[in-house]
Amino acid sequence: MENHSVVKKFDFPTKRYCQTLELKDEPELIEEYKFWHKKENRWPEIPEGIQSVGILDMELYIFGNRLFMIVETPLDFDWDSAFNKLATLNRQAEWEEFMAKFQLTKPGASSSEKWNMMERIFSL
Repeated sequence: MENHSVVKKFDFPTKRYCQTLELKDEPELIEEYKFWHKKENRWPEIPEGIQSVGILDMELYIFGNRLFMIVETPLDFDWDSAFNKLATLNRQAEWEEFMAKFQLTKPGASSSEKWNMMERIFSL
């Protein structure tokens, strides 16, 4: 189990977004969700689309059935327009529908409707 990651450094200032989402609390589904997020099992169109809308880096962490996502972007990144564009890209809607079986979300919800933006309450 990997409990740490190397932080990517960019040669320019970035913004960081943190979001959370709950998976269905079923061990088999959680393991399958993790399977589909491994590099060798991902649909190639998904990371390509994420990068094409201007996202520099994205990480997912899991604890039990709770997911935590960190997104790094340039300072001029506009979240809403980027995710509206992402929703129209190749296989993105199919991916969201496929992932919905694992997630505690409303049927037909988009990525931006599923994930809850977190509020930073501490910084060192």
